[in-house]
Amino acid sequence: MNVDYIIVGLGLSGMAFAEELTKQNKSFVVYDDRSQNSSLVAGGMYNPVILKRFTPVWNAEEQLKTALPYYKRLEEKLHNTYDHKIDIYRVFKSVEEQNNWFYACDKILLKDFMSSTIIRNKNKFVDAPFGYGRLEKTGRIDINSLIHDYRVLLLNKKVIREEKFFYHQIILKKKGVEYNDVKAKRIVFCEGYGIKQNPYFNYLPMKEAKGELITIHAPDLNVDYLIKAAVFVMPLGNDHYKVGATFNWKDKTSTPTTEGMLELEKKLNSFIKCKYEIVDHLAGIRPTIVDRRPLLGVHPEHDQLAVLNGLGTRGVMIAPLMAIKLYQYLERHVSLDNEVSISRFQ
Repeated sequence: MNVDYIIVGLGLSGMAFAEELTKQNKSFVVYDDRSQNSSLVAGGMYNPVILKRFTPVWNAEEQLKTALPYYKRLEEKLHNTYDHKIDIYRVFKSVEEQNNWFYACDKILLKDFMSSTIIRNKNKFVDAPFGYGRLEKTGRIDINSLIHDYRVLLLNKKVIREEKFFYHQIILKKKGVEYNDVKAKRIVFCEGYGIKQNPYFNYLPMKEAKGELITIHAPDLNVDYLIKAAVFVMPLGNDHYKVGATFNWKDKTSTPTTEGMLELEKKLNSFIKCKYEIVDHLAGIRPTIVDRRPLLGVHPEHDQLAVLNGLGTRGVMIAPLMAIKLYQYLERHVSLDNEVSISRFQ
């Protein structure tokens, strides 16, 4: 089998790169054994504002200009809806936070998203005496449904192999690679936390963080916007809400823990005052880099091997743009920005 690319991993980054290859009429085969699930357990929100400090997300404007049309195209291609528009209501803890919000509303990069009107809380089951700041033009990507449907598409096209990828079976050639019965020009590793086991790229300084989320059933809560306080509460429909997330820098397993659930419940109970039932509990490892920037580039000695990783907590926004940048670098020799190139760690 001869293809242009082998892609290892089908999370947000692997899917985005596969889509870019498809757009450019390049052939590929994907290897994915479902061992890395950070994309599937993520919240899936796109939001250009850091809600802790009311500051712009890095490169958010360019990311959104690429990401939103990308998800629209996937909806048309896969005949499903994945982009659910939803406002974010940030709970204010004090008058000082209200004032900080008003100040941020005047910033050029934020004013199109941040409403300058304080939203008064009218929900007796939410403790928000200082009201909310509202973010508009934000939304949630249903990552689980999207990746599931995309996987089915690749299965139907016979371009995905659902099996473990073994690094020691890579044969490096002068102008390409061989892996079992596949010959390709390059391999692009989109493995998330799995990069820690990759002998070609495990030198990159990943500062991975485990995140846990719960899904609750809360019939009395009755909100159609995302609430951000000690944790986020995201409506999923039918009185179900996703709640998260924890940050654990020590535990490197993808197993949900009692400690994680108790932490989420404690934070949730600090501002939600209605009864609820926990109906699901998930965990995953975020592929976060020490400088909070993505990892793009080729191996310093083997340019047949490339990497697209390090999307962190905002993969929904970052992945489509980074896939384009990596493709342009590999195929058109367009230089990568220093802040995303893996050369910054060599």
